[in-house]
Amino acid sequence: MARGRENRADPRVMVLSLGALIAFWALLSVLKGDPSVLPSPLEVWQVTKAEFLSGALLHHVSVTLLRVAAAFFISMLLGTALGMALGAWPRFNRWADPWVVVFLNLPALVVIVLCYLWIGLNEVAAITSVSINKIAMVAVTVREGMLVLDRGIAEMAQVYRLSRWTRFRHVLLPQLAPFLAASVRNGLAVIWKIVLVVEFLGRSSGVGFQIHLYFQLFEVAHVLAYSLSFVVVMLAIEYLIVKPLERRAGPRN
Repeated sequence: MARGRENRADPRVMVLSLGALIAFWALLSVLKGDPSVLPSPLEVWQVTKAEFLSGALLHHVSVTLLRVAAAFFISMLLGTALGMALGAWPRFNRWADPWVVVFLNLPALVVIVLCYLWIGLNEVAAITSVSINKIAMVAVTVREGMLVLDRGIAEMAQVYRLSRWTRFRHVLLPQLAPFLAASVRNGLAVIWKIVLVVEFLGRSSGVGFQIHLYFQLFEVAHVLAYSLSFVVVMLAIEYLIVKPLERRAGPRN
């Protein structure tokens, strides 16, 4: 029980830690003395405020968030199904494992470029490329969960003649919950970064597109404003959704 309390995020610690990071950033900007290279936190905040009031920031962050959500849902759904199949059928796992290894090691940039070349510069290609990059990661994590299932519990469920749905819901899913939670955490951490690259290379909206635009103009304050705005959104998702789900899925002491 004590360990569970230790693992819970303390809001005060988080605020102090982020405050120290901002103070370090401010110190570096003063030492550098060149706002065009490293603007101060106050300058970035002023740019962020202006972009928000104009409506541009909210629009582009919302577009990126929708792409992240779509790719996340597809990759979790297909990756979980594939991982369960790999763990349940050893013969299928032996034949499919080389494919999984190939997709695990295929560079995200290559997948993105190929999807744009084969499908076109559209939303289907963008979301497909991100999903392909993540499906193999989810599948491997879920497969490991399937391989460590308690066979005794499964046999007991068969003895009591529980239906397949009941066994799936009350026997399989609770044991896979920590592995699914890990996939969710890693999935969000990886997917939103890949989405920004996708937008940087071939979309006309989103945070990645804005970063590309202001990169060409060498507007560092705008690049930081859009980057940090989306980081704040992902931090909110991490602490308000992912961490509570992870604690719920983890072992109870």
